[in-house]
Amino acid sequence: MKVIKTIKTLALCGALSLGAVAAQACEITLRSSDTHADGYPTVEAVKSMGKMLAEKTNNKFCIEVFHSAQLGQEKDTIEQTQFGVIDFNRVSLGPFNNIIEETQIPSLPYIFRSVEHMHKAMDGDVGAQILKAFEKHDLVGLAFYDGGSRSFYNSIKPIKSMADLKGMKFRVMQSDLFVDMVSAVGGNATPMPYGEVYSSIQTGVIDGAENNWPSYDTSGHFEVAKYYTLDQHLIVPEVLVMSKKSWDKLSSDEQAAVKASAKASVPIMRKLWVAQEKKSEAKVIAAGSQIIKDIDKTPFIAAMKPVYKKYVKSDVLKDLVSRIQAIK
Repeated sequence: MKVIKTIKTLALCGALSLGAVAAQACEITLRSSDTHADGYPTVEAVKSMGKMLAEKTNNKFCIEVFHSAQLGQEKDTIEQTQFGVIDFNRVSLGPFNNIIEETQIPSLPYIFRSVEHMHKAMDGDVGAQILKAFEKHDLVGLAFYDGGSRSFYNSIKPIKSMADLKGMKFRVMQSDLFVDMVSAVGGNATPMPYGEVYSSIQTGVIDGAENNWPSYDTSGHFEVAKYYTLDQHLIVPEVLVMSKKSWDKLSSDEQAAVKASAKASVPIMRKLWVAQEKKSEAKVIAAGSQIIKDIDKTPFIAAMKPVYKKYVKSDVLKDLVSRIQAIK
């Protein structure tokens, strides 16, 4: 009950936003959570989805996006979405790794050769199979958004080789797979919520973290960790899910409208993402961040063999890996 009261209070506070004012014209306002700031590509994509959904349902449904972790950090909002307190949620696949085994595959280091390779996999049968796996966990997988390529950044020194990572403390998402990935390259992984990273780097609790250009920028992490190494160890998609409890309240036509609106928001998100990456890169370089490029990734890739061995065990997961690697 306390959680529900808190969410209702936040919803009332959010009603002061322009998005909430627009949502009041609809019969039913659905809540969507995102940890990123207002204006971030994922936030704007879900807003676009909401407009399309309103049009498709003659203003019966609107979506109000609670950005900037207003409803909590990702781990907490996943549980709230499963309970039906939150209707939609945009989350990186990382926090789902310990819940839904299929999500571990797109989260594997160096599983994708490029962003284009990732798109081909996640827009096709592989992605459809992974989205379907959410249903057993009180969630409905709707679409995959881009999360860019993730690389290491820190406050101590330029990382030019895998040897430079030895003993350094890096924040990772709350995922066992990500912990093992950092350990495999010689670092010490510290799982923690995204919102705690800035102060933890600033105070020396950790040396750095790993993320994409826009997150490195919009979080302000570049202010406290100026060394950014483009090892691009992960190209992890982000996923948009809906609470199964909320989904089951919809008619088949309404469910179709939700799916169509979510799918149509993907190219919007990707276009915004490309623009944001370029903007963020220019911003952090202008601010004095030191970007380390053209490192030899071969040792990094080789170090991931134990990680694959540990996590790719079942026939289902082995099949997913094979199908992704076979995509040209």
